[in-house]
Amino acid sequence: MAAVRMQQKVQKVQQEQHVQRVPRKKTKRNIRWTLGEKIVFVSFLAFALYSSVTIISNQFTIYHVNKEVQQLQTSIEEQEKRNRDLYVQVQELSTYERILAKAKELGLTLNENNVKVVQD
Repeated sequence: MAAVRMQQKVQKVQQEQHVQRVPRKKTKRNIRWTLGEKIVFVSFLAFALYSSVTIISNQFTIYHVNKEVQQLQTSIEEQEKRNRDLYVQVQELSTYERILAKAKELGLTLNENNVKVVQD
């Protein structure tokens, strides 16, 4: 008799364990939102959308301004290089020997009595 009772108890425990292992079904909860919660949610979404559009727009503007600045810097550097080249060319063309040779080529003569020295 004791063996029968023990066997019944073991079967009950096994049945309880089997019942516990069966997953329970999840029930859907119906979430009700109040009008105030809806307004807060919609205003948050609107603010997030506005902020993201503003940030993207500002970044786009900054990109274009930086691009223009780089183009201007490049053109300034090119112009400075041309100016230096022209300055060197002016220095070469304004040497005394070249001016004297050009004057003789055109038929002019040097009269030292008419020469006046001008200083800066």
